[in-house]
Amino acid sequence: MTPGILPDSALRAMIARGEILAPVPVGEAQIQPASLDLRLGDVAYRVRASFLAGKATRVADKLDDFGMHRMDLKGGAVLEKGCVYLVPLMESLALPEDVSAVANAKSSTGRLDLLTRVIIDGGTEFDHVPAGYTGPLYAEICPRSFSVLVRPGMRLNQIRFRRGDAVLSDAELSALNAREPLVSGEALIDDGLGFSVDLNPAAGDLVGYRAKPHTGVIDLEKIGHYRARDFWEELRTREGRIILDPGAFYILVSREAVTIPPDYAAEMAPYIAMVGEFRVHYAGFFDPGFGHGTAGGAGSRGVLEVRCHEAPFVLEHGQVVGRLLYERMAARPDRLYGAGIASNYQGQGLKLAKNFRTE
Repeated sequence: MTPGILPDSALRAMIARGEILAPVPVGEAQIQPASLDLRLGDVAYRVRASFLAGKATRVADKLDDFGMHRMDLKGGAVLEKGCVYLVPLMESLALPEDVSAVANAKSSTGRLDLLTRVIIDGGTEFDHVPAGYTGPLYAEICPRSFSVLVRPGMRLNQIRFRRGDAVLSDAELSALNAREPLVSGEALIDDGLGFSVDLNPAAGDLVGYRAKPHTGVIDLEKIGHYRARDFWEELRTREGRIILDPGAFYILVSREAVTIPPDYAAEMAPYIAMVGEFRVHYAGFFDPGFGHGTAGGAGSRGVLEVRCHEAPFVLEHGQVVGRLLYERMAARPDRLYGAGIASNYQGQGLKLAKNFRTE
């Protein structure tokens, strides 16, 4: 069978065969061009610390050691900033021996600084599900900047299924870029497609946002509800640089506009650890069709979720901060990103999560 990321049609077939299971049937709205949205279950567990199950160990057994208290989500519950929670997901898996999976936070989840990762029974890595896995899925959720109100069925992360290894080499990526330009401007191809930060906007001086430290609770169901200024500080400069504060969370934007052709998917990854004391990327899936066919064919820019670590760090305009790893699809999806599936970030520039409104 063709290696690559499994498209939406294959996900529907997996559901029909019982390889993706849930007590509440999986809805069509959960199926994206190259991934499946995962839903929170009815309960959450406040835990003392983040953990992995480890080989031959169930997550439920770890809860006996690290669980603090159980929370019912059915009426809505607040996950508090700085705390760690474990939520059993509605979906479970019975994967074929040749299909593995990788999970990641959804775009709006990452833009809220919600560290959300999938763990599994016997798992030794976050967000990775080995081929042939049969068992439950859990979301570990740690709100970093804002406390949030959640309910069962909310979709904070997503999962991709793949058969084999179809990541493009630099030579293959260069050939693809020659056929269909993947990025505005010159393509920096070195272990993926590099992208840089825009700190010198063409219009105005707004270059990003920094999360405020003391805010109210965000109800994740409310779209366009919260005033951005109540939760975010605007970052403005005409100098082409900003200084990142340790522990602070930033929303910035890439200088380049990127395109994901219909037969490919991509994942955002850190560039290299040696470039600075910060991390870029919490939500990293780019679906087939992202930036493809946008106005003028210019692509869409990538929003960067940035957290500074131990020391203040000067970030300069045009500094390379991440890379996109392109991967072949096993088949073209029935629908592409932005094509009538309520994609919130097609054609985006600098943009906060969908819960906020700017005034």
